[in-house]
Amino acid sequence: MDLGLNGKTAIVTGGSRGVGRATALSLAEEGVNVVLNYNRSIKDANETAALIKEKNGHCVTIQADLSNPEDCKRLMDETIEYFDHVDILVNNAGIWPKNWVTDITLEEWEHTMKVNLTSVFLTCQSFVIHLKERNQRGKIANVTSQAAFNGSTTGHAHYAASKAGIVNFTVSLAREVAKDGINVNALALGIVETDMIQAALDKNRSYYENRIPIGRIAQPEEIADIITFLVSNKADYMTGATLDATGGMLMR
Repeated sequence: MDLGLNGKTAIVTGGSRGVGRATALSLAEEGVNVVLNYNRSIKDANETAALIKEKNGHCVTIQADLSNPEDCKRLMDETIEYFDHVDILVNNAGIWPKNWVTDITLEEWEHTMKVNLTSVFLTCQSFVIHLKERNQRGKIANVTSQAAFNGSTTGHAHYAASKAGIVNFTVSLAREVAKDGINVNALALGIVETDMIQAALDKNRSYYENRIPIGRIAQPEEIADIITFLVSNKADYMTGATLDATGGMLMR
């Protein structure tokens, strides 16, 4: 199936590991030029870029701390310097801090919002401005969570709140830019086998598996393929949607 992605350029935030890495590889297999954003994981970013280049794909790595508004804008500016244009934005970067509401400091709350939600607003804003200046169509995929709808039961209220914000922001932005040929969708994840949650899985894997109707934890590659579909021409008639990729945890 031709997804119509060959030759396009995509930014993948948090692209050095986990779902981000798998998404970068999946897009590259479709002929997409990949801009792989990372913050501290330069070794992982370089390894992912090398995997793409081994298959004759085009990839550049850009360090940017997405809690910093200036870095969010610089990420877009440097991408345009490398590839002249951007067609796809995948907002995958995120953090999953653990603390009960009574113990969350204001600093921890605000940092979670900056990384998980404000960066999505800022990168989307820069991306939409770029597309409109060039009268160009584009696709945005924002990664959210089942916790956006169900809340948290394990001490991640700030994470859940930030992910709920992504859902509503996705709908609002989709309404604003639909007539400009820009599709904005979100993907709600459940439990995925990544570094971010590995410590929790090692401690009590059965607890998390028992929460999933399908009965198993997702692999990053499964999620990446759905994201690749969402930013492809095959999803041209979808906007403002949040897809459920939770193994049945959401079922809404």
